[in-house]
Amino acid sequence: MALSLALVAALAVDAVLGEPRRGHPLALFGRCAERLEARANRGRRRDGWVAMLCLVVPPVLIVGAIAAVLPPVLAWGVAAIMLTFAVGRAGLIEHAEAVARPLVAGDLEQARRRVAWLVSRDATRLDASGVRVALLESVLENASDAVFASLFWFVAGGVVAGPAGAAAAVIAHRLVNTLDAMWGYRTPRFARFGWAAARLDDGLNWPAARLTAALFALVGDTRAALACWRAQASQWSSPNAGPVMAAGAGALGIRLGGGAWYHGAWCERPILGGRRSPDDVDVVRALALADRALAVLVVGVLVLARVSEASYP
Repeated sequence: MALSLALVAALAVDAVLGEPRRGHPLALFGRCAERLEARANRGRRRDGWVAMLCLVVPPVLIVGAIAAVLPPVLAWGVAAIMLTFAVGRAGLIEHAEAVARPLVAGDLEQARRRVAWLVSRDATRLDASGVRVALLESVLENASDAVFASLFWFVAGGVVAGPAGAAAAVIAHRLVNTLDAMWGYRTPRFARFGWAAARLDDGLNWPAARLTAALFALVGDTRAALACWRAQASQWSSPNAGPVMAAGAGALGIRLGGGAWYHGAWCERPILGGRRSPDDVDVVRALALADRALAVLVVGVLVLARVSEASYP
């Protein structure tokens, strides 16, 4: 039960306080990663492996060790704090609204500037429809990466190794995911150096992506979500974004995907979801879909914790 209470507490703090405006640990981590990459990137995969391990292993060991030596109540408090820093629900909403507001107001240039913070495609070439599609794809994918994956690893680590495991697992996932966001590009600079972070991030996000897709199907248009997941997910280049975005688009009844510009080159991408082009209200619907899925997950964790407590008093 302590695990579920820590999870709920972390989500509550994230909802009330949102992302820190200054001094976020991930921002400091990102600056360290930038400096190390500038020094260590010689275009070799092994350099990427070494850099990733140097950045990820020490904080994971430190956080896990601190939680391991504290009394259980304090240890779960540490784990909850780590989850608060890792989970990104409030940030997801904030960044989505920062794009949606100027888009609705007709300020396409501002919408392009803000969506460029979220996606790697060339935002300067996007029309209003392209900005909307990019935003919705980001909302669905980041709901999996920044919310459900963090919760998955927090619960998995907590079940296996208590509060120390929960704290270490959620921080490990979030740091690897951050490095993938910084280095995981198929560009001359990062194609080899970022390979390790990208592949490890794919592995860590694999179970959470399937969980997210299943939850989207459960709380949205179930039949359409499952049909799109089954028929379209394997066509997508990312093994995790494919199921999430296909199921999410199907659950919402909208069409995502299609061609886009990446790093100066046109990239043909498959169509995901249904036939209807998304409109502005679909951004609100996508955030609501993610929140319903989150509510189901939290209730499920609470119920399982209660059943486990009753079975093993």
